[in-house]
Amino acid sequence: MSQIIGKTRLAYSRTWHHVDVGTDPRTLGRLASSIALILMGKNKPIFDPSTDCGDYVVAVGCHDLRTTGKKRFQKKYYSHTTRPGSLRSMTMDKMFEKWGGGEVLRRAVRGMLPKNRLRDKRLARLKTFEGIQHPYKENIVRIGAPSTIGALPEVKSAFQEAQAQAKAE
Repeated sequence: MSQIIGKTRLAYSRTWHHVDVGTDPRTLGRLASSIALILMGKNKPIFDPSTDCGDYVVAVGCHDLRTTGKKRFQKKYYSHTTRPGSLRSMTMDKMFEKWGGGEVLRRAVRGMLPKNRLRDKRLARLKTFEGIQHPYKENIVRIGAPSTIGALPEVKSAFQEAQAQAKAE
């Protein structure tokens, strides 16, 4: 059987997913793991670890990121410049003050992506925003939104005729 079946350009097309962190009841780790799966493309049937087939994720409301316990004040993020004595540490609370919740979410997702050449490309598709407003509204696919095709008058009349025929039978 051929390995090429189903790997069309449409299968590799990237969709945009919207995540409202403020209204999502999940905590930081659970939210980051689901975002990492979407960025890797594991939700697609054509997933291959060596190809970059993931989607875009727009995370809004990152200022309302949920954590459990005392992580906000006790978890530390480390950075090092490879110079002796240059190890710096920062708590999550200080990171929220300095760079906001978007950077905390980005670092959590970065840790959950595979450590390979594709990690930076995948992470670049994660767009984080502190507030609700973002410039990607036209790109986001709304699956649960009301259909615009169903609002057309000719479609409405066709539905009404079909319902009338169903009642007559």
